[in-house]
Amino acid sequence: MNKSLVQQQFGAHAAAYATSSVHAKGASLGRLVELVRPQPTWQALDVATGAGHTAAAFAPHVARVIASDLTEEMLQEAAKLAKAKGLANMETARADAEALPFEDARFDLVTCRIAPHHFPDIPSFVAEVWRTLKSGGTFALVDNIAPDGESTPGFSNAELRDAALTYNAFEKIRDPSHARCLGMAEWSEVLADTGFEILHKERLPKDMEFQPWAERLSSDAATIPRLRSMLTDGSPALQAFLKPRLDGDKLWFTLDEAILIARKPA
Repeated sequence: MNKSLVQQQFGAHAAAYATSSVHAKGASLGRLVELVRPQPTWQALDVATGAGHTAAAFAPHVARVIASDLTEEMLQEAAKLAKAKGLANMETARADAEALPFEDARFDLVTCRIAPHHFPDIPSFVAEVWRTLKSGGTFALVDNIAPDGESTPGFSNAELRDAALTYNAFEKIRDPSHARCLGMAEWSEVLADTGFEILHKERLPKDMEFQPWAERLSSDAATIPRLRSMLTDGSPALQAFLKPRLDGDKLWFTLDEAILIARKPA
């Protein structure tokens, strides 16, 4: 995938992400800080920070945090957030998640929240996290996941593969910069293959109102009905995963976020 597409997409919608309740106040944000137990001496890096919400959540608990992103407009929003919150220990830096411009073993903590599904090469990203972490350092990850046997039991492997393909197509139609959501088991495998020790993993459901979700990235008039049809008329496995339902005249569905806390062994 052309990374300039990611920059164009998120540059154009940076302000919307700055005010998005999912990104600014989602349940996974507080849960991540709770699980990590950051220390006041730590040097931290937030990868693909977007509007800076995750970096800002950790800033009061660490010595310094770098909010990094590929998109300049997002970094501007992150800088505004740091200034508004009076976070003098939060700085911004332009960085590609798959080629981080930081020296080896620099950070005690690397975080990345609701972003890896935009990365073309997840193993390269995880390898860069490993490289920049100190021995004994913590990697804290949150991302939307695709259905698999862990998240959506009771279906065959073939049914789950088809559901995962359809789900990723659903996301990509809405957001052309979407690459791929991994399943829960696949994330565990990538982390373990890199050498990480997985300390904790859980799934956190995230209820989404369809219309604002579809409109956040300015889906056109033809795209929104197509997405609605994919959501409401999907396979049984996809329906079990996304749980579409009506509340009055509003269509809702549920996304699952994976939260994984891993350690680079000392």
